[in-house]
Amino acid sequence: MCGRSSLTKTEKELEERFGATFYSDSLVNYNPLPNYNVAPSHRMPVITNEDKLHFQAYRWGLIPSWAKDKKIGYKMINARIETLLEKSSFKMAVAKRRCLVPADGFYEWKKESGPDGKMVKQAYRIQTTDREVFSMAGLWDRWQDPDGQMIFSFTVITQGPNELMKGIHNRMPAILTSEQEELWLADDLPPQELVDMISPYPSELMKAYPVSQQVNNVRNNHPDLIAEQRPDLSQGNLTLF
Repeated sequence: MCGRSSLTKTEKELEERFGATFYSDSLVNYNPLPNYNVAPSHRMPVITNEDKLHFQAYRWGLIPSWAKDKKIGYKMINARIETLLEKSSFKMAVAKRRCLVPADGFYEWKKESGPDGKMVKQAYRIQTTDREVFSMAGLWDRWQDPDGQMIFSFTVITQGPNELMKGIHNRMPAILTSEQEELWLADDLPPQELVDMISPYPSELMKAYPVSQQVNNVRNNHPDLIAEQRPDLSQGNLTLF
């Protein structure tokens, strides 16, 4: 799964990278900027196929339009690419509601042997070798709560790992190339073709390094979280949420 990421760039850097601008209310809702510890339920900037020229702040954790309760979003932070066109939750979204989810890194936890011989989980940050912003393929939807408020949300598509990720985790987000970004937001490609174009991002263009176990706690959000550290296996498994 991909359940934690980072987006530490400024508003201007994001606008230059994607050729899109922020709506003023999206900047207000996107808080904090930057975010060193993005977690499900956070509102983050996305670019949708319906508005390719603007960032909009959507909630991480897809709430389908037919959902009875918004809590379903916590179970739908990811969508497996292998079953996108099979599950009703995602099939229509692939055809009608796709988005780019900017990030400059994501976190995964690798099982390693601690000093006492017990297996613990060490946090790793994974990024592209150029350390720049990349985009993860996503799906979005809109849901109206009982009070009439409209909530816009998204999920991150995941796939099998490349060679780098195999040593850390058995899944990774679907990272898009610049060419694929344009196609993912295109209006004229059939769903099967959209899914088929995505393959694991090349290992040689990615790097992974250990980070502080402080990232385990979603309440922690500061630059030290993305600093490379020697594996700290003495603190055991802390809660991720």
